[in-house]
Amino acid sequence: MESDSLLSVFYIHQQSVRLQNFYGKKIMSIRSTIFEIKPLDETAMQSARERQNVLTKPAGSLGRLEELTIQLAGITGKSMPVIKDKVIITMAGDHGVVAEGVSAYPQEVTPQMVLNFLAGGAAINVLARHVGARVVIVDMGVANEIPTADKKLIRRRVSLGTKIWLQVQR
Repeated sequence: MESDSLLSVFYIHQQSVRLQNFYGKKIMSIRSTIFEIKPLDETAMQSARERQNVLTKPAGSLGRLEELTIQLAGITGKSMPVIKDKVIITMAGDHGVVAEGVSAYPQEVTPQMVLNFLAGGAAINVLARHVGARVVIVDMGVANEIPTADKKLIRRRVSLGTKIWLQVQR
């Protein structure tokens, strides 16, 4: 599935969850969400593209961000969509190649960084506050224990870090 389709699935599923929370109705399954996906609204996308072209900035200077705003217009059917319930998902994990000396920080620093995310003291937290977004922190494979009972930390470890890929046999 392409990233455009995944964004559409997430948006529609998010809308159904919001409605469920408001009306108390059953949340749509991911399968029924996929069947709700409509083609991108080309008119809304063209309008968003035209708006991008008249803003005071060099054309294309925002790179992928410009593409995403146009795609979001196509998904929502609105040339200037309003995004509610913004969330920045920050996934933490360690890679084994740190043992080769190529990383700026040792793995022991990762739990400290996660604690800083949870405390709201990292750059991502500042950006999130600026745009009115929540920050969700997920431990996907931090090699060392994160010393916290904070319920905001979602623990979904795949493993304790990764292997050193330079030493993995093919």
